[in-house]
Amino acid sequence: MEEYPKLMMLQTCPYCWKVRSLLEHLKIDFQESQLNPLRRKKALKFAGDWDKVPIWRESEEEFVIDSTPIMLYLDKKFNGSNLSNGDLDRQNLWLKWVDEKLSKATIPILYGSIGSALSSTRTVSKLEKFGFFSRHLYAWTGFPIMWGIIAKTRVKKDGRKPKQLWHDLLDELIQEFNGKQFFGGDTPDIVDIAAFGIVRSISPFKQFKDIESHKSGMNWYNAIASTLN
Repeated sequence: MEEYPKLMMLQTCPYCWKVRSLLEHLKIDFQESQLNPLRRKKALKFAGDWDKVPIWRESEEEFVIDSTPIMLYLDKKFNGSNLSNGDLDRQNLWLKWVDEKLSKATIPILYGSIGSALSSTRTVSKLEKFGFFSRHLYAWTGFPIMWGIIAKTRVKKDGRKPKQLWHDLLDELIQEFNGKQFFGGDTPDIVDIAAFGIVRSISPFKQFKDIESHKSGMNWYNAIASTLN
């Protein structure tokens, strides 16, 4: 018999890290349901046209899709919306920024050069729930696709080195704190946790050192990390 609630996820998905970080911040008990990336669509047939992770599933029939709606649902159900009851227009604007700006920067930093792409695909092949043969196949054939087709185009279009891109984005976020420790002021809010989750998704990879060199960004990151389980 399956145990609920559970987070249907991929280990290296930035959007899944957003939800995981909120679950840990709020100390919510849940089961991790890690999917095989190559069999994801089959596992998510119950969700209809939606074939992406994360999905928060509370029973066979009850589930919530997409990272930001899941976070808002969890905050409301388990926390009285205490993380998302401030300036809603400001929060919505920056939640969109997290998904459209910060999350998109994960591809350049992980796959922006042929060396980093090879290293990252090897790491992904170890962390994700591949089968034996598909793991080795992905480790050696995934990086030309991620680097040559996706990341290379994004880096060229943006014009900044991945490290500079991340430092600029962290500068942009922290300037919005208005001298406080967090986006939410003296305590983290929903935007802090969402942005933290995206940054945290890079932590299993060696490229995280490029983010760690951003001093004020890491002060914020470590302050939130200290609130998790």
